[in-house]
Amino acid sequence: MLEQVKREMNDYLVAALYHFVSLPRFQSLQAPLQAVCDKEKIKGTLLLAQEGINGTIAGPEASIRRVLAYLRGIPEFQELHHKESWSDHQPFYRMKVKLKREIVTMGVENIDPTTMAGEYVAPEAWNDIISDPDVVVVDVRNDYEIDIGSFQRAVNPETTSFTEFPAWVKAQSQPGGLLQDKPKVAMFCTGGIRCEKSTAYLKAQGFDEVYHLQGGILNYLETVPEKESLWEGECFVFDERVSVRHGLQPGEYEFCRGCRHPINAQDKAADTFELGVSCPHCYHDLDARRRERLRERQRQVTLAEQRNEAHIGASMDAKRKAAQQRREAIRQAQAAARLE
Repeated sequence: MLEQVKREMNDYLVAALYHFVSLPRFQSLQAPLQAVCDKEKIKGTLLLAQEGINGTIAGPEASIRRVLAYLRGIPEFQELHHKESWSDHQPFYRMKVKLKREIVTMGVENIDPTTMAGEYVAPEAWNDIISDPDVVVVDVRNDYEIDIGSFQRAVNPETTSFTEFPAWVKAQSQPGGLLQDKPKVAMFCTGGIRCEKSTAYLKAQGFDEVYHLQGGILNYLETVPEKESLWEGECFVFDERVSVRHGLQPGEYEFCRGCRHPINAQDKAADTFELGVSCPHCYHDLDARRRERLRERQRQVTLAEQRNEAHIGASMDAKRKAAQQRREAIRQAQAAARLE
């Protein structure tokens, strides 16, 4: 019944997916996959690399199902798993299939999650693991994601990029560090992909007992009842929903268009908030030139909204066509005025 209500209230199915697999022919898959996604009129981003696929797409349910079926028709992706949620609006502006060196960038060679990753922990067993005082619980997401929510007892590595994680591990493995003497470690991230690499990295560094939350925070929020949850706050997601809560319901956050940091009502009430320009997280980092560029962009966004046109995410062809239509309307109005 709950799933039926979600479908009736939300028009867009959001599918988050990743799959580590040897994919030496990944470049040849880009164009056909882009064509299928464009044909189905879905939007989002999919990354292809020699180590597999990663991404999130959204669109009408039937279209998403067909794209997922297409992906699983590729031999290397037969065991592809995905996570579903629903949205009452399209959370992406365009569709991109990109080629990358890694599907999640850590910058360390010879790390193979398919053979080296840590032990999966189901959401139902996660509370017991992270409540054990002998376990170091590490949130491997970036600091701006952690700002709006995390698990109780979780350590924040204070990284701005996943590429900084190996240096954090090295520093914390020194005398006096959290990882000295290689304790039990439990890691988690949004959907599970970063943990595949981070746990594999720790195993490569000689850690024996390394765990990670199966399916990530999203799986936990969907599976574990809120009254039993050890999660605090909301979970950042990389699309226009910005954040989700228990049951994967939309959260209260939105993006600052100046810095893309998630902001809430309290942030928007601050003196340093300016729509489309700044928020308390970036106000003091903006110089006059950057601030004026952002203000001009916001003026264009406002004008586009007033004309009921897309601006953010609109293709250049669409923008040029809209501009041509406006110029033509003005020309016709001027010609009609001359005839009066």
